[in-house]
Amino acid sequence: MEYLLAGWPPELIRHRLDLTEQQMTDAVAYIDTHRAEVEAEYQTVLQHAQEIRRYWEERNRERSAHIAAQPSKPEEETLRKEEESRRKRRKTDAARRPLGYRWHLAPCHPPGH
Repeated sequence: MEYLLAGWPPELIRHRLDLTEQQMTDAVAYIDTHRAEVEAEYQTVLQHAQEIRRYWEERNRERSAHIAAQPSKPEEETLRKEEESRRKRRKTDAARRPLGYRWHLAPCHPPGH
């Protein structure tokens, strides 16, 4: 849905999601026919993904602070700089992707959901 909302042409979406022409045609037709339902479900998915992200960020905040406070060894400093560079690249790459891109790849539900 995010690809359509972002204005991607169906052919590009089809290739990105590895769909056949018929699958893409069927998906677009379904979305057009059930737009209100699809958009409502999509908003639910985005909200759930945001809740999961907040849950794990909060859960890991104290641990991350503890780790960050530890003095680093010289060999670890090089690794930290490399990891920080990778994180920045991933963040930049993620910013270029539609918002709902990852929700279907690796669902991770906090306890109680």
